[in-house]
Amino acid sequence: MVDNNQDRIIQVDIEEQMKTAYIDYSMSVIVSRALPDVRDGLKPVHRRILFGMNELGNHSDQPYKKSARTVGDVLGKYHPHGDSSVYFALVRMAQNWLLRYPLVDGQGNFGSIDGDAPAAMRYTEARLGNLAEEMLRDIDKNTVDFNFNFDDTLREPSVLPTRVPTLLMNGSSGIAVGMATNMPPHNLTECINGIIAYIDSKGEIDIDGLMQYIKAPDFPTGATIYGFQGIREVFEVGKGRILLRGKVEIEIHNNKEKIVIREIPYLVNKKELIEHIAVLVSEKKLEGVHHINDESDREGMRIVVDVKKDFNSGVLLNKLYKLTALESSFNVNNIALVNGRPRTLNLKELICYFVEHRVEVVVRRTQYDLNRVERRVHIVDGLIIASNHIDEIVAIIHSSQNPNEAIDRLSGRFDLTEIQSRAIVEMRLRQLTGLEQDKLRTEFGELKKMILCWKEILSNRNILMKIIKDELIEVRDRFGDVRKTDIVYSTDDSNSDDFYADDEMIITISHLGYIKRTPLVDFRAQNRGGVGTKSSEIRDKDFVEYIYAANMHAMMLFFTRKGRCYWLKVYQIPAGAKTSKGRAIQNLLNIDTNDKVSAFIRVKYLSDKDFVESHYLVFCTKRGIIKKTLLNAYSRPRQNGVKAITVHDGDEVIAVKMTNGNNEIIVANRKGRALRFNENKVRSMGRLAAGVISMTLDLVDDEIIGMIIINDKKRENVLVVSEQGYGKRSRVGDYRIVNRGGKGIKTLNITEKTGFLVSIKNVTEHNDVMIINKSGIAIRIKVSDLNVIGRATQGVRLINLEKRGDEIASVCKVMSETDLE
Repeated sequence: MVDNNQDRIIQVDIEEQMKTAYIDYSMSVIVSRALPDVRDGLKPVHRRILFGMNELGNHSDQPYKKSARTVGDVLGKYHPHGDSSVYFALVRMAQNWLLRYPLVDGQGNFGSIDGDAPAAMRYTEARLGNLAEEMLRDIDKNTVDFNFNFDDTLREPSVLPTRVPTLLMNGSSGIAVGMATNMPPHNLTECINGIIAYIDSKGEIDIDGLMQYIKAPDFPTGATIYGFQGIREVFEVGKGRILLRGKVEIEIHNNKEKIVIREIPYLVNKKELIEHIAVLVSEKKLEGVHHINDESDREGMRIVVDVKKDFNSGVLLNKLYKLTALESSFNVNNIALVNGRPRTLNLKELICYFVEHRVEVVVRRTQYDLNRVERRVHIVDGLIIASNHIDEIVAIIHSSQNPNEAIDRLSGRFDLTEIQSRAIVEMRLRQLTGLEQDKLRTEFGELKKMILCWKEILSNRNILMKIIKDELIEVRDRFGDVRKTDIVYSTDDSNSDDFYADDEMIITISHLGYIKRTPLVDFRAQNRGGVGTKSSEIRDKDFVEYIYAANMHAMMLFFTRKGRCYWLKVYQIPAGAKTSKGRAIQNLLNIDTNDKVSAFIRVKYLSDKDFVESHYLVFCTKRGIIKKTLLNAYSRPRQNGVKAITVHDGDEVIAVKMTNGNNEIIVANRKGRALRFNENKVRSMGRLAAGVISMTLDLVDDEIIGMIIINDKKRENVLVVSEQGYGKRSRVGDYRIVNRGGKGIKTLNITEKTGFLVSIKNVTEHNDVMIINKSGIAIRIKVSDLNVIGRATQGVRLINLEKRGDEIASVCKVMSETDLE
């Protein structure tokens, strides 16, 4: 880089230069473009447009002005970006299908819900909406800070002194660098009622209390919100997913049914929705549609879907929900700027920051009015003094050579300030009349009362908060309306099982975490053989580890190392041919990037009350903790999963098994000991419990490596494998039953040659075992080829480790098709 002043080259580190430049760019996008301010809910471009219209006198009670005039004024004075960015921001504030409460009153073609573009700015006209004026009220009373514009020639507000909770009311969306915001709109009446409740409780009200007033988001296109959990999650943590469905009616004319769509989910393009339905019909993916027509007019939306004769309209409606945007989700991410920094905010925090802003605005407004009145009182006091000595005052002024001399003489004679003396000198002769003097004294008394009133407001927070409440109530009574979006708190009526026949499927899960479902009829049509060798052509070093038979309506439960539980219906698992790889489980569930699925449970029907009340899930962690909980505690699926067990730092879930309450459990540690005990030695606990000790571990270099549940003592054996590839199969009966919490008995004679224990499995003659070492080599062994030997022996070599320092990485029991019987 050349410095012309010094005529020399400055060496800079290009990496540091890029970092600095990118950070500056990122912060500029975050703070100055993409994210709204939590106080007024506006991004800079919207704030500048409203302020610019206000400065132009483009008010709601004045004639419309050309949009091009507003855009040019905002560009030239405040927003040095492209004219299209300013115009489209102005247009958006006038579109009543995007904003729950439009801030701009537009005249002309401002686009449509069909995605039609607005007319050019030279053809449209706009003025401030009534609500926008409430956002700008008192801006001339030093209520907010002003900053210099881009060329330091004008000043613009850093925030608007809004009386309206704009961020809650209209929401916001924007993509910054490394983050994005997507905030839903809410009903103004509900928002203000919630804010008043917050003020009345002095901030002590909790989220549940606020939800008594603010029921849920309220979208400008209406529709229906399905499910309460998504709403609660959004209000509690500021992030979540809200499911929306369009509102429909079933009409019957001449024995023919029609599905009439009256409202569609927020942000859905009506034209694209209709076109998508037509495409599905033409591709024969949607049966039962005879004809579709858009009959919308100025009275409202009306999309008519004619149902074919003898076809069930309810089934067709379910298909429309499933296959089209008639059912959509709104993913909420409440990120806004708080003191210039982006933060994710819950409902209470959004209200708190708005109230804090209103407190600051009212305090600054009151202080401004107080200062103004005190200046006037000061002047009136001087004028009263002059009226009491009018003859002498006139004589002094008459005998003075110039106004400045008169001001000085008056100040010295009557102990007046320069301001008072100047006001007396500039006083008109008519103020010398008796009537005018009475008016001065009356004004002085009224001003004194006003000063006392404003000082009381500044010193008494209760009065201050009452003023804020009264102003909010005034806004609510003037602009409030009823909800447009309905809420269905229970999704029982929305049963996705109706979309799928309850066919028999085969679920396969690979060692590296790929899952798929295959129809049983397709699976049986292939050659019968070992699943790991013939059923799936997947990536190198991967193989099918789990295979389950399940109906389409059955449920799979997934448990992670950190102790969270997730659910998937079988029909939600991607379909795949017998030879396909499947889909990564990590991509199907909302799992943290630093977490991983460690266990799977298949349940036929979680709605079977007798079953979930008689079966348990048993958890085992590597630090020796075991926990048993009724399956019923995990019978209510949630989109983002739930905590299944409390896992302490440094620990992780290594196994989860389903039991009938009367099974036997064997746990093993890496030092080669195992402990067998009855399941009833572990009492049932709640879902969030941490559990109890299953086995006492050594203080140094020890951990649990596995847990097995014994279902059939006659058919099953215990297989253990060590780090150096030694292992053996022994009878369950070789492990005597003891109490939970002991140190266990020897299951493998651990020596330097065998290395530590790495795996324990319960196997049958039909199983295969896949042993994988750390260098990536795998060997598959038939269990039937291993002799049953004594419990305390060293075992036999199962795999040769050719590389020095190589060890066994994992041991997996590979199920075969006979396990499905």
